[in-house]
Amino acid sequence: MATRILSLIALLLAMVVAPLPALAQDDFAAQVNALGPGSFADRTKAMAALVATGDERVPPILLALSDGTLYMRKSDDKVVIAAKAGSDFALTDPVDGADLGTVPSSDIEKIKSNNGLRGKIRTAIGQMTLLSPDRPTRLSAAQSILKNADPAMLELLDQALAAESDPGIKSTMELARAVIVLKTEGALEDKRAAVQTVVSHNDRAAQNVLINSLAEAPDELKPTIQSGINSIGSTLAVWDVGRNLLYGISLSSVLLLAAIGLAITFGVMGVINMAHGEMVMLGAYTTYVTQLVIQAVAPGLMEYSLAFAVPAAFLFTALVGVGIERGIIRWLYGRPLETLLATWGLSLVLQQLVRSIFGPTNKLVQPPSWMSGTFDLWNLSFTWNRLWIIVFAIAVFIALQIILNRTPLGLQMRAVTQNRRMASAMGIRTPFVDAMTFGLGSGIAGMAGVALSQIDNV
Repeated sequence: MATRILSLIALLLAMVVAPLPALAQDDFAAQVNALGPGSFADRTKAMAALVATGDERVPPILLALSDGTLYMRKSDDKVVIAAKAGSDFALTDPVDGADLGTVPSSDIEKIKSNNGLRGKIRTAIGQMTLLSPDRPTRLSAAQSILKNADPAMLELLDQALAAESDPGIKSTMELARAVIVLKTEGALEDKRAAVQTVVSHNDRAAQNVLINSLAEAPDELKPTIQSGINSIGSTLAVWDVGRNLLYGISLSSVLLLAAIGLAITFGVMGVINMAHGEMVMLGAYTTYVTQLVIQAVAPGLMEYSLAFAVPAAFLFTALVGVGIERGIIRWLYGRPLETLLATWGLSLVLQQLVRSIFGPTNKLVQPPSWMSGTFDLWNLSFTWNRLWIIVFAIAVFIALQIILNRTPLGLQMRAVTQNRRMASAMGIRTPFVDAMTFGLGSGIAGMAGVALSQIDNV
């Protein structure tokens, strides 16, 4: 019995509550349509009613009214957003964004606004955005004011500053206020205080603000502005050095991996492989091919493509390296000049082979989302892909140290490096060690190619 009563109550509630969203939607649409007919005073009242709703759809509608893209359809007095489409106008519903088709200009009438109404619109939009409880909305509004620097927003900006508690948004608002003060007529002391506010941000955006305001500034204020520009410039120069160092470290991490492979080959076998750079190339193209295969077979795994590309590049280039050692290098031990010429010729063959297969144009390797974008460290912007490349190079270096010092192959490689004849006399198969060494060096170069593919196109 209790279950039936609960079911009946739920059914009644569903019948009563279900129409509410539609009624709210119709009510909001009616308020939007009230912007069309009547005088400017009527339009102002309708706008105030819309602002009072606090609906996030209101600012774009008011902005369309201010920009002159808000129209009234003559057939039913419906307010629409119209955009020129050839000789006709494409209509959009401002309430839900639905496409309402195209109509000739004679079927719609522009909803007019004057300077007074546009000023009220700016204030209304500012109130709904700068004073919004939603943080991203307030931040976007502050950034917009900073970009436009509209003096009409100064009073509203002061109100928002007094109410703002978020440090990041407040900093943006302070910078926007300082920019507006520098653009408008006012007391010299206020402008000096605005310059100090801009200088306190101490970043490139602040420097650009001062540079743009220098030409039109009063002569008494120009030395202060120039001093601020120089101060920020000195700070940015230091940060630029740090950024260049980090970028250099990330690129040198790739070169480190390539150099490690070459050093292993030369240390054990005494061979300078002129085709070693082509191992890096093969590793980069293996990454590209791996992504093509994953895209065709399992697109959902594209985010983890590097987890497949790294071992694939290592294994493929290591096998190529073993093939080079077994097919060419082992016949030329003790003949360094012939080895250089043979591997150099091989590098040309590999380059032309890749060009014939993949073409001469660059190939795009898509980085995963966790390697995309940048992060800020004070005034230093650094990309995630370069940071992960540094981490990857360190990880490969540590893994190689473990292989060389904690595995039988590493022990044999070190023995052959120190004394090849004694190692052979102790039963170590030096030809096998040579092949594995060449394969290991080539495989590490292939992994360098994977890292390089995340910095630029292949």
